[in-house]
Amino acid sequence: MTTTTDRYINLFTDFGFKKLFGEEPNKDLLIAFLNELLADQEQIEDLSYLKNERLGKSEGERKAVYDLYCTNERGEKFIVEIQRVKQEFFKDRSVYYSSFAIQEQAVKGKEWQYELKGVYTIAILDFEFDKSDQDKLEYRVQLVDTLTNKVFYDKLTFIYLEVPKFNKQLHELTNDYEKWLFAFRNLHRLREMPKELEEGVFKKLFALAEIAKMNETERAVYEESLKDYWDLKSSMDTYFEEGKMEGKMEGKMETATIALKEGISVELIVKLTGLSKEEIEGLK
Repeated sequence: MTTTTDRYINLFTDFGFKKLFGEEPNKDLLIAFLNELLADQEQIEDLSYLKNERLGKSEGERKAVYDLYCTNERGEKFIVEIQRVKQEFFKDRSVYYSSFAIQEQAVKGKEWQYELKGVYTIAILDFEFDKSDQDKLEYRVQLVDTLTNKVFYDKLTFIYLEVPKFNKQLHELTNDYEKWLFAFRNLHRLREMPKELEEGVFKKLFALAEIAKMNETERAVYEESLKDYWDLKSSMDTYFEEGKMEGKMEGKMETATIALKEGISVELIVKLTGLSKEEIEGLK
């Protein structure tokens, strides 16, 4: 196993993201990040983590497995995910995942009047899904009346952040929102905590992200997670040039077969191709 020489965690690894944002003692980091995204709305005071796997109605139905799934004090639901590579039906997957958070709010009995709490799906992307506009890195989507361009329903929100488009340097950062984007893109590249990020929640972020402070087990798990990350990136560069894998089942199967030979985990191949775990297992 390759040993990293980085000082800080890569936030686009499964281990790194969940260690910093998915553990109860560190939920203030997630709250601070979400409140920056929802700056013009009522702020989150507390979060509770929910089970991140949601099963379908029947044994054969596709389930949803979130990176993070939580609820705030008002009962609003937050699905928060990192996405490393472009997927053909990525937007469809986001809508499908949000449907679980909607359906589970149903209350048994005739008294329920279909009142729902808000559902937010937040995807932090390590790729660009729209290269045509390099100045636009955030997409905030709700149901809109196309005739009036006014929001028709505001309880279902999708937020996509294209992190690779964020190119500001430290001295150009003007607020905490930009500091979060900078951290997602550059944390693992830094050799020390910059003065621009020495205060508030970012001080804790850097303290938790220091690889040297991990115990032996954590370090081994992180190294494996980092290996998966770079294997996926390398395979994308080598085999999955833009458009090659899109549109045909045969192409997806070929992609999955190559990825398996490269030693990439089934979970990552699911995210890459959109195939089910069962379909990929069948290729072994």
